[in-house]
Amino acid sequence: MSIKAEYIWIDGTQPTAKLRSKTKILSDGSRLPRWGFDGSSTNQAEGHASDLVLEPVFSCPDPIRGGDHLLVLCEVLHTDLTPHPSNTRALLRPVAERFAGQEPIFGIEQEYTFLKGDRPLGFPEGGGYPAPQADYYCGVGADAIFGREIVEKHLDLCLAAGLGLSGINAEVMPGQWEFQVGALPPLEVSDHMWVARWLLHRVAEEFGVTASLDAKPAKGDWNGAGAHTNFSTRAMREGYDPIITACEALGQDDKPLEHVRQYGTGIEDRLTGAHETAPWDAYSYGASDRGASVRIPWQVEVEKKGYIEDRRPNANVDPYVVTRLMVDTCCTELARREQI
Repeated sequence: MSIKAEYIWIDGTQPTAKLRSKTKILSDGSRLPRWGFDGSSTNQAEGHASDLVLEPVFSCPDPIRGGDHLLVLCEVLHTDLTPHPSNTRALLRPVAERFAGQEPIFGIEQEYTFLKGDRPLGFPEGGGYPAPQADYYCGVGADAIFGREIVEKHLDLCLAAGLGLSGINAEVMPGQWEFQVGALPPLEVSDHMWVARWLLHRVAEEFGVTASLDAKPAKGDWNGAGAHTNFSTRAMREGYDPIITACEALGQDDKPLEHVRQYGTGIEDRLTGAHETAPWDAYSYGASDRGASVRIPWQVEVEKKGYIEDRRPNANVDPYVVTRLMVDTCCTELARREQI
């Protein structure tokens, strides 16, 4: 029986990478071979030396084609099998391994916006704007909700693929939605997020709609789109002092700028200090504070254990990058405190 394996990878487009994929026919699905592609067509190589390698790292059932067909997420390698510069997963792997003993886990809240043409779904087609933000967040009804049929199909496909989605909701702006992935370890949450993003684009394609991860898809008095990143270690799940340590580590020295510069394209447009954000160039943390850079959820403050939410990452952030930065920064300081 022939198996269709959809090989998915992250390209070299700047400033925000895009997903690419192509189909390989396999006679035996038990082995996923390396494959190649033309890097000169994906902003990853020049024409005189354009061959690059796809290294399968994660696979799951293909819920669109069904049967034994597969989705195969790949790392991009040079032909000498060293990681390509666009391969941010390769940078996360050693950090995740080094701090695996602290058992870091993540939940990432992926916001996105449906666009019809160049306007968010639900914005008047002839120009102008809908009613101000008020009734859209977690709303119901045709006057408030746009694109639910796409969202529901995407959720069903992700669950059928075995991805670790934990919820969905309509967001603050018309045509804006969110799905959550996790809680999972760094590599797993990132792999699942990239495949879930591919499925989102693939499903929206069938409806003639674009699923945008732009950080500020509508200028003016509208919320941007983020990827709030929830993080904990075993110590944080057991006590409150490690939570404060992690929050303070994220604000030490040049760490705030080091992080936000890698938290996605358009960070200054979204992190303005308005619309439930902190200014991009200031760092703060606080309990129940959605205007802080990092929020300690109210139940965490009450129970004195749990997790923190970094509210700064953009919707277009690379999950391999944000998880690497948070693990490296927080776990390094937590390990140092344990040794004192």
